Amino acid sequence: MDRMIRVCFAGVTGWTAPPILAGIAHAADLELVSGVSRSAAGRPLTEVAGVRSDGIVHGSVAEALAATPADVLIDYTSAAAVRENVWAAVEAGVHVVVGSSGLSAEDYAELDALARARGVGVIAAGNFSVMAAVLARAAELAAEHLDHWEIIDYASAAKPDVPSGTARELAESLGGIRTPEQGVPLAELHGPAEARGADVAGSRVHSVRLPSFVVSTEVVFGGDGERLTLRHDAGPTPDPYTAGTLLAVRRVGEAVGVRRGLGSVLFDAKG
Repeated sequence: MDRMIRVCFAGVTGWTAPPILAGIAHAADLELVSGVSRSAAGRPLTEVAGVRSDGIVHGSVAEALAATPADVLIDYTSAAAVRENVWAAVEAGVHVVVGSSGLSAEDYAELDALARARGVGVIAAGNFSVMAAVLARAAELAAEHLDHWEIIDYASAAKPDVPSGTARELAESLGGIRTPEQGVPLAELHGPAEARGADVAGSRVHSVRLPSFVVSTEVVFGGDGERLTLRHDAGPTPDPYTAGTLLAVRRVGEAVGVRRGLGSVLFDAKG
């Protein structure tokens, strides 16, 4: 996209929104044209978001896109709302950057088919932090050579969806490389099998939900007599997600269909 990119932001009153909205406002090539929030519907976007815009806040993505044309939808909402939002945008022929968790691998396969039919692009990442993308890339490299790993997913006590989008995306990415070996098959365990975590694309994933965490993702590779641990910890502010989100907004129109992870635009090896 060489011209000004018109952006609709779903989740405009959410925790992640302020630094990303500020980044859009300061970018010469991006324009915030509308927002979505049920609680703030009908109010001026400038009043709600605290950034300069002539747009207003709508109660749904479908309403926002019908009222004001947009090139890209950014979705930072919730697991309960993301599917409706993203499908509405793709049906309308609008590119989408998905920062919300809650969509499964099956959802993304369905979304990819729809996006290709509509001729639009989708970039979805469980975490738009550049450091988190580097963690995922390093884990993929390790999985090409190592046979045993498990993933630990940490988040706040109030986070209802498990695992986090970051951990799910990492497990699915590693599952595309190989399935890790298990020491003892689940059927042969003594005790509750749930203690071994959930199976996500072949990886055992353990979700910890406690106060003080934002989102931390850890993958542990084990071998004979040695261990490799890779971990990303998000701090108390959403600032780390701004640069990656805006990069995705600028690049989402370059390819039709779904691309998973910020690494899909950061690293040549990932497309």
